[in-house]
Amino acid sequence: MASRFSLILFLLLVVGGGLVIGYLTAPGDWYAQLAKPAFNPPGWVFAPVWTTLYVLIAISGWRVSRRQEGHSTRTSIRLWWIQLALNFLWSPVFFGMHLIGAALVVLSFLFMTVLGFIIATWPQDRLAAFLFIPYAIWIAFAGFLNGSIFVLN
Repeated sequence: MASRFSLILFLLLVVGGGLVIGYLTAPGDWYAQLAKPAFNPPGWVFAPVWTTLYVLIAISGWRVSRRQEGHSTRTSIRLWWIQLALNFLWSPVFFGMHLIGAALVVLSFLFMTVLGFIIATWPQDRLAAFLFIPYAIWIAFAGFLNGSIFVLN
């Protein structure tokens, strides 16, 4: 029972936090007026992709948090929290402050943290690490998109 409750808390934190930040920093006129590359996905793609990724991120964090305390587990959970903070930071930097270059820096650190999490977690919990692979791919794409928008504008 406690295990289910903690999973629900992780889901509420990650999915709920992502939804709140997405709502508060929704793309507006500023973003609509930016020059974007041809591969920029339509707006409707982002909500289902991020919702799915947030569920995977939450499940992965929950799995790691349940492991026996040890150096590798502490490293994994620290990386998990750091990636979540960087993830939640990107939208306010990009959409809120309109700092395209700074947002690209945030994404770069996010990508490195996500890869670090996968590497650190793989030996103890391959499923938790594997759940981050789609996230890493999406962040790489987001970085390429963010970088292209930076160059075009």
